[in-house]
Amino acid sequence: MPKINLSLVFGNLALFLFKNNLLTQPFISIVTVCYNAASVLEGTIQSVINQSCDDIEYIVIDGASKDDTLNIIEEFSPHISKWITEPDKGIYDAMNKGIELATGKYIWFLNAGDRTFDDNVVEKLKKLSEENDVLYGEVMIVDDARKYLGTRSEITVHNLPDHLTRTDMVKGMIVCHQGFIPRLSIVPKFIPKNLSADIDWVIRILEKAKSTRKTDFNIAEYLAGGVSKKKWQQSLKDRFKILKAHFGLASAIYNHVLIIGRAVVHKQKRRGKESY
Repeated sequence: MPKINLSLVFGNLALFLFKNNLLTQPFISIVTVCYNAASVLEGTIQSVINQSCDDIEYIVIDGASKDDTLNIIEEFSPHISKWITEPDKGIYDAMNKGIELATGKYIWFLNAGDRTFDDNVVEKLKKLSEENDVLYGEVMIVDDARKYLGTRSEITVHNLPDHLTRTDMVKGMIVCHQGFIPRLSIVPKFIPKNLSADIDWVIRILEKAKSTRKTDFNIAEYLAGGVSKKKWQQSLKDRFKILKAHFGLASAIYNHVLIIGRAVVHKQKRRGKESY
């Protein structure tokens, strides 16, 4: 049986009050999805609740963890706006639950192991928000020891553009969800059983976005994780289908050739640097 904290009972009432200007809407809903994440969850939670700006709705979605994850959530529950623990059908199903519960002006997914880059990120984002539909910025990739490996633009083939648009996504996952903060009102649900559902989600948001704003500061720490060869291959297939659906077959083929080519060159360059 799912365990839900009492604040969820008032979720629909809060939405009604926000829409009718009877209650102040939080600036941002930060959502953390987790499963058996006891070793990394506390750091994620601490990075959110230690923000200098408190205009935050914090939501934690747990997939019925078998380790000490739930104990950690309950320990920090006074600082968590809403949380739920129940079985899910995968990470994107869990993230969809977060979307359903969110009531903030913007939504930001920081899953277990990820962290805000510093304690002032939300305050700086709030100053930049104006009426932009999407805020986005660099994330710092970290290893299990929290050692900085470099920004995503530095250590992957994807360079973050100064003016992010839908057409940029034909090149692949230009921006990761840890560095992508859209207005909640234009956010769709994820495709639950697609390993590349994040790129489809970003494309559909950018189709609706009238304005995007790149930050001049790092937004988050992104915990690098290993992906099995089987899942990586399936992810490529899923991504190809998504890009084909959005941009056409010829464009999907052409850009996948470029993506693979850039990846090979980038890997060779990194090997060259490591040899010194």
